[in-house]
Amino acid sequence: MQKQSRSLSLFVVCALSLAACNPAPPEKKISADYQAPVASVATPTNLHSVCYSASDLNAFRVRMVQQELVVAALQCKGADGKIYLDDEYAAFIKKFRPELSSNANELQSVVKRKKANLDVMVTEIANRTAQRPVHDREFCSRHQRAFDWALLAEVTSLTQVPAPYDLGPEMKVFPCPKG
Repeated sequence: MQKQSRSLSLFVVCALSLAACNPAPPEKKISADYQAPVASVATPTNLHSVCYSASDLNAFRVRMVQQELVVAALQCKGADGKIYLDDEYAAFIKKFRPELSSNANELQSVVKRKKANLDVMVTEIANRTAQRPVHDREFCSRHQRAFDWALLAEVTSLTQVPAPYDLGPEMKVFPCPKG
């Protein structure tokens, strides 16, 4: 009987030792490392006349983030065919509602100065985003990571949230050169 007890004790000690040798992999820290590479687009020769100031560019980028995330919330589905980012999108809207509201006014002012159409701009962002899953296998995981980042308590402004796809250059939205 005592021999069985020693064997059992030895087994338990060995099992615990093996478990200590195989620690669980560290959890991946949530970060803003989800942005896809930006498309290479030639800068227009008349850049100074068509460029966007820093504040105009921020207004555009905030709307771009929101638009891309809503497209993902509608497109990303699980194996059962049900969308799975709708709770994240609802939390995103709740968290950033005041900023999104003021952004609507800012962006309206931008498109007026640029002689553009807000509906066309927003639709173009949505359409370009909706085409991405065909070429980007990480589309849904990229947007899940964007939601994870945006919903962190430390992220207090949409200007801190990079869009999963920077569509600016594709849409001929370029920053003004410094200086």
